[in-house]
Formats: sequence, structure tokens, C-alpha cells
Amino acid sequence: MSRISAKFEALRSKREGALIAFVTAGYPKPELTPQIVQTLASHADIIELGIPFSDPIADGPTIQGAADRALKAGTTPETVREIISQIRCTSEVPLVVLTYYNIVFKWGVDEFVRDFTAAGMDGIIIPDLPVEEAGEVLEATRKYGADLILLVAPTTTPERLKRICDLSGGFLYVVSLLGVTGAREQLSESIKPLIADVRKISRVPIAVGFGISNPEHVKGVIMAGADGAIVGSAFINLITKNLKDQQKMLRELDQFGKILKATARLAH
Repeated sequence: MSRISAKFEALRSKREGALIAFVTAGYPKPELTPQIVQTLASHADIIELGIPFSDPIADGPTIQGAADRALKAGTTPETVREIISQIRCTSEVPLVVLTYYNIVFKWGVDEFVRDFTAAGMDGIIIPDLPVEEAGEVLEATRKYGADLILLVAPTTTPERLKRICDLSGGFLYVVSLLGVTGAREQLSESIKPLIADVRKISRVPIAVGFGISNPEHVKGVIMAGADGAIVGSAFINLITKNLKDQQKMLRELDQFGKILKATARLAH
């Protein structure tokens, strides 16, 4: 059983919803990412680390800006692999890498999964990889013991939904709305029926992302039947707000993570 599956099983036994925190690796600088992850892991059940990419088509301005700054700070895929190794020296928190397929392809699919899993990666999300083209990555993740986490959206057809649910490992990433990532004021009205449809089919836990940015959102998706909530841009905004004061940055990340996890715990 993977760390991700074990985490969801443990949470299920306690009737807790999962908090999944996303941050862009290398933002604002590579040497700070392990401290950010350590802080968030005090409350978040799973950490997603985004590999910065020059053309992140699924990401909104907040994460695009973080990726751009991380790239300018010298962050490469190899840097992220080293960051994962550093995190693994002190933490067993499940780590998911979010990356675009170009990076995986350039590294070599089998080699990427092998090398990042060896460093401590537990799962991988590739937003621009359709399920129809996922065979090679799926083979590599099964070979090296990682989870390939696939995405479903409000526009996913019932036929594709079944195929995605059959192949996704760790958890299923449910995109709450059409468009890109980023903090929103309100949850999409389509999320409740989408969660209900996915719940009927999925054999793995369901986590909802895109636009989840405050305690009410976390409460809403978990009470609607999701097993977890994915929060990214809201954490990135706190980092950006405190670029000149690292200790305040870490304190605010800790405080916000604590509030979100308390909400996830009570909402389930």
C-alpha cells in the first residue's frame, strides 16, 4: 500500500477529510521549499510539489507567477528531485509531484518515475496527459510503486470517467470548475453533482481542487462527499505576501494550514 493510500485509509478510520496542500517547488527560492513543506506538513495530510514550467496551461496567474520566479531562481526538475530527497530525510508525509508532460518526456518517462520515486515521490499528476495517452506513465508508476493520479472535470463524459476511475491510483483529482487554478470567492454549483457522479464509480478516494481557497470551500467539498480538498493558490498568496519576512511567512502558512485542517476534520 502506498503512503497516499495508507494516509486516506487512516483518515477514513478517524472520519476525517484530507487537506492536500500544493506549493510550487523552488518558490521563492529552492532552499526555502523544504521549510515551507515542513511547516505545511504539520497540518496537511499530503503535499503536492509543482515542478515550475514555462507554459503551465492549467494554472492561473498566482501559480504561473510562482513558477516564473522559481525558474528565475534556478529551479530545474533536478532541483526538485533534490528538494524531495531533502524532505524525505525528516518527513514521511506523502509527496505528490505535479508536472507537465514535456518535463517527463524530456527526462525519459521510465527514468523520471524511477528517479523521482527513488528520491521519495509517492504519486504524480500530469494535467496535460489525457488518459488515452497515459499508458507509458501508468506502466512506469506500477513498475516503481508510485501512484498515477488522474483528473476528471465537469466536462468529462461518463465513458471517460469510468476509464479514468479504473486507472487512477492514490486518489482521483476532481477539477471543481472549468478554467485554470486560482482562488475563487465561491464554489462552482456543478461540484456537488460532479462529486456524486464520481462517487458512484471511483474505487479510490476523491479530492477536489481548483478554486478551493478558504475554510468554507474545504467544508463544502467534503460535506458534498469528497474525501479531501486541495488548496494551492491560497498558500502561494501567503508566500508572496511575506517574501520579505520569512518567519512571518512560515507562521502564516502554519496558522492557515491549521485552520483548514481543523475544518476538514470536522466537516467529514
